[in-house]
Order: sequence, then structure tokens, then C-alpha cells
Amino acid sequence: MPIYEYECQKCKKVTEAWQSISDEPLASCPDCHGSLKKLISSSSFQLKGGGWYADGYCSASNKVKCDSGSKKSSCSSKEASSCPCAS
Repeated sequence: MPIYEYECQKCKKVTEAWQSISDEPLASCPDCHGSLKKLISSSSFQLKGGGWYADGYCSASNKVKCDSGSKKSSCSSKEASSCPCAS
């Protein structure tokens, strides 16, 4: 469940709430009962590691030159999985 942040328009206090996407947004401050405004905060989600983008294509260090008429047998066994003509 995501954590949403709200700022009170009256006392300026920031409140966090665990809410489902389908839940209604909070409307009043739990301290002063002023109106709340939903804040846009930065996410802690980061893409790290290799993944399909870094590993799914031939890199500059192990590029295999394949013509449109090349066959799978032209790639070595080590390079066969990353060779663009292997499919």
C-alpha cells in the first residue's frame, strides 16, 4: 500500500497516510481540522543492476556483426544468446 503525504493549509503540518489507491483522499487535518492538500513526494523506487536494457543487447565490447543473411551458426556458443541473428 502506498504512503501519501498531505499538508494542512492552516497549520502547515505534513501528515502521512497509508492508503489504497481506491481510498478517498484525506480532507481534514487530524490536529487542527484544517483542509489538507495532497503533496507529490519523490519515490524511493530505483532501477539498479543490469536488467533487460543493459543485458538484452550486444554491448560495444562483444558486438557481433551479423548481416541480414547470417545464420545462427556464425555466432560462437558464448555469444549465441546475445547475438541479434540468433533468433
